[in-house]
Amino acid sequence: MKQIIILLTLLIGTDLLADVEKGKAVFAANCAICHTTNGGRAMGPDMNLVSYTRHKEEIAAYAKDPYSLYKKFGYSANAMPTLPLEDQEFKDVADYISSLQPFKKWMKKN
Repeated sequence: MKQIIILLTLLIGTDLLADVEKGKAVFAANCAICHTTNGGRAMGPDMNLVSYTRHKEEIAAYAKDPYSLYKKFGYSANAMPTLPLEDQEFKDVADYISSLQPFKKWMKKN
């Protein structure tokens, strides 16, 4: 039984890591032109900061349709283009961005 639990844990962990790695590749190809992940200067916000304040579902939704969501997210204007990505690629990018900040601000208890 212990071996089955370890095997399942490894399989699930490998699948989650694969999504993060896929997301990192999609980010590098489509997002890194305007966004940083290490506090550097860029046109768009640093994704490390975004990952600290946003759920990955919010990140995926915004990346998929920035024009209709920018006001809801508190921005006064939108410069982000609509990206020609598949739904899974948006989810993978959101997984990668969410993985950047292991301690989320929204998880804090008040």
